[in-house]
Amino acid sequence: MPLALLALAIGAFGIGTTEFVIMGLLPEVAGDFGVSIPTAGLLVTGYALGVVIGAPLMTVLGTKVSRKRMLMLLMGLFIAGNLLSAVAPAFAIMLLGRVIASLAHGAFFGIGSVVAAELVAPDKKAGAIAMMFTGLTVANVVGVPLGTLVGQHVGWRVTFGIVAALGVVGLAGIAKLVPELPRAEGVHLRHELAAFKNAQVLLAMAMTVLGFGGVFAAITYIAPMMTHVAGYADGSVTWLLVLFGLGMVGGNLVGGRFADRALMPMLYVSLGALAVVLALFTLTAHNKIAAAVTIALIGALGFATVPPLQKRVLDQAHGAPTLASAVNIGAFNLGNALSAWLGGIVIAAGLGYTAPNWVGAALAAAALVLAVLSAALERRATLPSAVVAGGAPTEPRTAVHR
Repeated sequence: MPLALLALAIGAFGIGTTEFVIMGLLPEVAGDFGVSIPTAGLLVTGYALGVVIGAPLMTVLGTKVSRKRMLMLLMGLFIAGNLLSAVAPAFAIMLLGRVIASLAHGAFFGIGSVVAAELVAPDKKAGAIAMMFTGLTVANVVGVPLGTLVGQHVGWRVTFGIVAALGVVGLAGIAKLVPELPRAEGVHLRHELAAFKNAQVLLAMAMTVLGFGGVFAAITYIAPMMTHVAGYADGSVTWLLVLFGLGMVGGNLVGGRFADRALMPMLYVSLGALAVVLALFTLTAHNKIAAAVTIALIGALGFATVPPLQKRVLDQAHGAPTLASAVNIGAFNLGNALSAWLGGIVIAAGLGYTAPNWVGAALAAAALVLAVLSAALERRATLPSAVVAGGAPTEPRTAVHR
């Protein structure tokens, strides 16, 4: 794998840390600003919505800029948002800082996915995308637990200051290691927008919203769930997040490996298993050991969907994939926002801290239904070209299983 992928992974590490560290610090932030846990959950929802808006917006604004230059500008925006969060005097200001940082997220991963795929051979594209996302998953093993530990013992403001410093390191890595790749000739904004006329692109994005949304329904409220239901001490949340991160690392690598071989079957298995595990989490959350195992499985199954979904969008939007790739990153975070909001609703309704797990199971099951529908529509589209004039079938097209 090219060394430039390391630079992308470094940037992804910083972004992953700021995205997920807030989950382990919700009680501290809520207590400091004098707001409820569901209200503090808006820091997750607001970040996710900022990604949804920022992904297409920043990508369109960067159409006249080289991809390397745009990645550097996005890291600068990320640094500014985290610094504002670190010094925020009020909850609303911190929310603003989270939104500013989030504007860089979708475009960074969207453009970064395209760059990663262009650096390798066609049969290694999903693996290269997974390598970039490894920075995001490793953040959950190293950055998020350490950030949570620092936040609980020194203060959450220090955590966001450290995250801003990570952004500086990411910016330096991109400037040094990422090459200036030539832009595709003759590709304009209208070509990028045309990808959204493809039903398969839209179905892949809908799977992204629902599938990964299922993960966030449970994980957003992991701190109160584990302390109030499973009986863990506050300090144990850090190590539970390590387990979640380890699951993410493994799931991401497995998803990238098999997406280059059998993309749709990989989605069937991961989405179906994710729905089952999330449903079981309503029971296993009452036992410390079972809860820990379940958290690792949620991370693995959830992130096993990321490389195949991102690759499917790139495949279906071939020729002009940058905007579609960025919007699909926004779709991940739209699912995060939707599920965090729904999880807050069921908790506020008095259904308990395990109720968001049922929300997550329903979302993942819906994503599985869409995956089956997508494959069926693709098979149907290939039938006319698979039958010759005499009615004899020709060789089936491999695109069905891409």
